[in-house]
Amino acid sequence: MAERAALEELVKLQGERVRGLKQQKASAELIEEEVAKLLKLKAQLGPDESKQKFVLKTPKGTRDYSPRQMAVREKVFDVIIRCFKRHGAEVIDTPVFELKETLMGKYGEDSKLIYDLKDQGGELLSLRYDLTVPFARYLAMNKLTNIKRYHIAKDFDIAGNFDPMIPDAECLKIMCEILSSLQIGDFLVKVNDRRILDGMFAICGVSDSKFRTICSSVDKLDKVSWEEVKNEMVGEKGLAPEVADRIGDYVQQHGGVSLVEQLLQDPKLSQSKQALEGLGDLKLLFEYLTLFGIDDKISFDLSLARGLDYYTGVIYEAVLLQTPAQAGEEPLGVGSVAAGGRYDGLVGMFDPKGRKVPCVGLSIGVERIFSIVEQRLEALEEKVRTTETQVLVASAQKKLLEERLKLVSELWDAGIKAELLYKKNPKLLNQLQYCEEAGIPLVAIIGEQELKDGVIKLRSVTSREEVDVRREDLVEEIKRRTGQPLCIC
Repeated sequence: MAERAALEELVKLQGERVRGLKQQKASAELIEEEVAKLLKLKAQLGPDESKQKFVLKTPKGTRDYSPRQMAVREKVFDVIIRCFKRHGAEVIDTPVFELKETLMGKYGEDSKLIYDLKDQGGELLSLRYDLTVPFARYLAMNKLTNIKRYHIAKDFDIAGNFDPMIPDAECLKIMCEILSSLQIGDFLVKVNDRRILDGMFAICGVSDSKFRTICSSVDKLDKVSWEEVKNEMVGEKGLAPEVADRIGDYVQQHGGVSLVEQLLQDPKLSQSKQALEGLGDLKLLFEYLTLFGIDDKISFDLSLARGLDYYTGVIYEAVLLQTPAQAGEEPLGVGSVAAGGRYDGLVGMFDPKGRKVPCVGLSIGVERIFSIVEQRLEALEEKVRTTETQVLVASAQKKLLEERLKLVSELWDAGIKAELLYKKNPKLLNQLQYCEEAGIPLVAIIGEQELKDGVIKLRSVTSREEVDVRREDLVEEIKRRTGQPLCIC
C-alpha cells in the first residue's frame, strides 16, 4: 500500500509538471518527453482494484424476480403442489449440487450442459441438471424401493414394483389436471415408448451405436421439418439415406389407440420383441387413460424421442396448442410445458448390489408456464396482488399509535395477516389509498369514539361500507370476510 501511495504521488507531481510546461508554452520536444514519463509512471501504477466499479447484473442464465412475478410463481406453485398432494405424494429435497460422477453419463448429448463447480474438499462437484438423477441417487442411498414423492413443486415420481401402466396413467392424469387448472390454453400430451423407438431403429437398419444420436435428431421434429432432420442424420451423423427414409415412414405418424393397434400388425415392426412390448403397454395405457377421462388429450406420436439416456419405457411431453389458421388444419404446438417418462434402470446404477427400482415420473416446465401467465396478465392489464395482507389497522385521529400497535399485535397473534403504516400520525386518506394500491380488502379503523364504545370500525375498501364491530368479535369477523381461498388470476 505504501509503495502504491508513493507511486501515486509521483504520478500527481509529474502531471502537474506537464501542465506547468504547457502553461509556460515550453518546447514541444520537452513536453513530449515529460508526457512519456507520465505515461510510463501510470503504466507502472496500473488500475486501482479497490476503485473498480462492480458490474450490476445477474449471472448468465439467471434472473431476478419482482414481487409481481413472485406472486404469480407462488400461485402457480400452489396449484401444482395441491395436485401432487391430492394424489398422495410426500415431499423430499436434495442438494443443488451432486458429485460429478453421479450426474455424468445419464443425459446423453445433454451432458455437455452440466455446470461444473470448483473442487471442494477433494470432491469434484456439478450443479444438478434435473431432479430425476438426484432422486434415483436418494433412493439407492437410503435403500428405498417404494415411494411417491414430489420435489420443489415441479417434479413428481412414483417408485416401486407395480402392475404395468397404472402409475404411468396416474402421472399423465396429474399432468392433465395441472395444465387444466392453470388455464394457460389448450394442450396436447404426446406419448411414445423408448422400446418402440429402439425396435423401430433396429428394423430400419440403424446400428446400436447410433441409436441415441439418431434419437436426438428425431426429437427435433417438433421444431423443424422432416427434411432438415433427415439432412442432419445423413449429412452430420453418417446415416444411409435409405435408412433415414425408412425411419421417416414411421416417425411422421401420430394418432390414438387405433395407431397402436395398426403398428401391432405391422409386418416389420412386429419382428422386434421390444417394440411389441412397448406397443402392448401403450394399448393398456390408453385403456386406463380412457377410464381417467383424458384420452382425448393424449396423442401417440412416433416422433417423440426425449433425448435423456435414462428413459426405458413410456415417454411423454405436453405442448400448448395454438388455434389452427384454417378449419381442418392440425393445431400447432407452441412449446413444451411438461414432460416425463419411465426410467426403470436408473436407481440400479447407484445401488451397490445393482438392485433395480422401477420408476416413472413427470416434470412441470414451471419457467415457461410463469412466462405464459405473466404475458397473459400483462395483455389483460390485470392487477396482481403481491401481498396477502387481509386488513390494515388505521387511525382516524392523531396520537393513536399505541392503540394501533396493540390492535395489530392482537391480530397477528390470532393469525390474521395485518399491516399498519409506519407513521405516528398518518392521515386517514393516505391509509385508505395505501389499501387500494396494495389490494388490501379491509381496514380496521380506530378512533376516539370507537375506543370509548369498545368497537372497531371495519371498512370494506371496494364497497366503502363501514360497520362497527365489537373488539372481541373483530378477529372472527375478519376471518369470516376473508375466508375464501386466493385463486390464480
